[in-house]
Amino acid sequence: MITAASVLAAEENNPLVPHPYELVVGIFSFLVVLIVVGKILTPRIQQTLEERTDAIEGGLKRAEQAQEEARQTLEQYKAQQKDAAIEASRLRKKAEEQGAQIIAEMKEQAQAEARRIIDAAKAQIEAERQQALTSLRAEIGSLSVELASRVVGESLEDSARQSRVVDRFLEELEERARTQEQITS
Repeated sequence: MITAASVLAAEENNPLVPHPYELVVGIFSFLVVLIVVGKILTPRIQQTLEERTDAIEGGLKRAEQAQEEARQTLEQYKAQQKDAAIEASRLRKKAEEQGAQIIAEMKEQAQAEARRIIDAAKAQIEAERQQALTSLRAEIGSLSVELASRVVGESLEDSARQSRVVDRFLEELEERARTQEQITS
């Protein structure tokens, strides 16, 4: 059967059990790799990870700061917009008040101008009336003197006589006009 020597021979050729010198070299190589990875690569990997973490966290902080600045800017813009609307409303009211004041002043000036024109027209009418009365008096005087001289049959060429006759005739006409006005009133 199987003898012990064959078992030992089989054990020596067992591919699952390594040779002792391979085992020592493997452990030594493993320790070297472990030291190299532990002492050199792990700190670099940790540093790279920390840098990336800082970059990400810094980026988030910067994004939050930018968001806060944008919010503040938006609030400032809204406040400025509100102030501008209030200022525009105030200016509009002021312009309306000034417009109303200008219209009132223009109406007042127009009324004053109308009164001045009416007063000037009345004065002109009165002057023309006086001129017409003077002209009418002179014409009536000359007609009455001529008529009186024909009726009386003597000449009234004396200016004092003419003046007295004309004044008396005009006084009588005015008296008749006054009595007529009193009767109609």
